[in-house]
Amino acid sequence: MKNFNMLPKKLLILLFVMTFIAPFIVNSKENNIEIIKLGKWNQQTLEELMKKKPDNREEQINFLSEQFLDTPYLAHTLTGDINTPEIFTVNLEGMDCFTYIDYVEALRLSSSLDDFESSVKDIRYQDGNVTFVSRNHFFSDWLTQNRDSVRDVTYEIGSNKTIAVEKNLNLKSDGSNFLPGIPIVNRKIYYIPTSEIDDDLLKKLHTGDYVGIYTDIEGLDVTHTGIIIKKDNGVYLRHASSKKKNYKVVDEDLKQYIQNTPGLVIFRPQ
Repeated sequence: MKNFNMLPKKLLILLFVMTFIAPFIVNSKENNIEIIKLGKWNQQTLEELMKKKPDNREEQINFLSEQFLDTPYLAHTLTGDINTPEIFTVNLEGMDCFTYIDYVEALRLSSSLDDFESSVKDIRYQDGNVTFVSRNHFFSDWLTQNRDSVRDVTYEIGSNKTIAVEKNLNLKSDGSNFLPGIPIVNRKIYYIPTSEIDDDLLKKLHTGDYVGIYTDIEGLDVTHTGIIIKKDNGVYLRHASSKKKNYKVVDEDLKQYIQNTPGLVIFRPQ
């Protein structure tokens, strides 16, 4: 049996990636391993998809997010923690709620595969710097790092129904951290309580709005994310669902989905 403790760390990472993940690997530099899994697409077909997107922003997000319906839910697709080097990853074969909106938003802003990969980096990481510490770990990080492409419209939609809460993100109630090595960030979070979300308020939502399910848990801003999709028969949350009955990207009635949750945080693409 091989003694893996004797192998160089860089080689260990490469062996793990090649053996257990088996993706298409782009290794442009000696120390720059990237994991790119395009799923049912290849470079040509993905670029054709980006060219086919409508001109209207709402229709763009509806069209692009729809391409992932029934894509399996898959957690922990990103490689990296405080003790493990971050590996830039694109995985269109399976995704969680956060990587899903990363990919949709990046496709919206791109016209080629190179553009797409660059957009994912800019959306997912502070200043596009691919490190675990620079990764956006909270939904409100996503807004902070992408002010040119999304804005917080929670108060605009909820008006005097909106609640503002000061939170110390990453700080648990027991004083420990959710993510070791990540700084604690004091941030004001706006959300609309579920009890205040009526039909009049739903009319103010737009297809393509990115939403977070607000949580009262100390140290967290939201527990889930998705995309608003408005249809003739109602308002839906399109999201990568971890529920056993789904475990894939689905559309679910928004009011039913949020009925037992504290509220909504709403970001609008621009």
